[in-house]
Amino acid sequence: MRWVVIVLGVLTAVAALFWFGQRAMMYFPDSTPAGSAAEQFRNGSDVTFTTRDGIDLSAWLLEPTGDDRRMAVLYLPGNGGNRAGRAEVGQAIAAEGFTVLLVDYRGYGGNAGHPSEDGLAADAEAAAAYLAEQGFPPERTIYVGESIGTGVATRLASTHPLAGLLLRSPYTSFPDMARAAYKIPFGWAIRDKFDTLSRMPAITSPVTVLYGEADEIIPPGQSRQVADAAPNLHELVALPNTGHNDSVWFGPFLAVQVADLADAIG
Repeated sequence: MRWVVIVLGVLTAVAALFWFGQRAMMYFPDSTPAGSAAEQFRNGSDVTFTTRDGIDLSAWLLEPTGDDRRMAVLYLPGNGGNRAGRAEVGQAIAAEGFTVLLVDYRGYGGNAGHPSEDGLAADAEAAAAYLAEQGFPPERTIYVGESIGTGVATRLASTHPLAGLLLRSPYTSFPDMARAAYKIPFGWAIRDKFDTLSRMPAITSPVTVLYGEADEIIPPGQSRQVADAAPNLHELVALPNTGHNDSVWFGPFLAVQVADLADAIG
């Protein structure tokens, strides 16, 4: 009986460690303040908006430097770094004529709080509400999700009708990711599920899916599954020999894809 108690105690400790520590394996925030947009960009300004649970989030708003399309892009980033690492792609999108909101989630870029699925969803909702206050309601906004941000963007799009959705390296769900990466069979134990695949059928706006065929983090097959589930798929773009964080994703190539989606929307 003593050995049974010991084994059960070890299993309980492991389960508790997994339950409470798994977010440390999902989110890798750079909590350093990203600095002032006005000091870095001639077309940038620092903005702040408040989430429904009372967290003030700092972000950058970039004015269009190309012919103004009178549309906005809400850029929802991945799980690492902060908005300073998205400055180049933000400027590339602005050069295509968009107003761009570069968001940092809670816990990122000097923002208070700790990231979680519901927390990131609240952050995205607050960002969309801020854009609406600036004259860009969801139907005049394209949501761009990067990596983990594809789950955030899809969840937001499923409840807030929008002009279009661009997903860069989407995944079907985090339990699916865990099974693929760590061979974890019990997906039910993943706290933040980001179930992108189940939400896609609710999105009738045009959707573009981009992924790299050599993605070492998100299985390319999952990105294709997400595209297949989109009722209104505008385009599926696969880049050969391209990994998850290759530089092509953070510059003009992605901006051109956003512009192409906007042209299709009209």
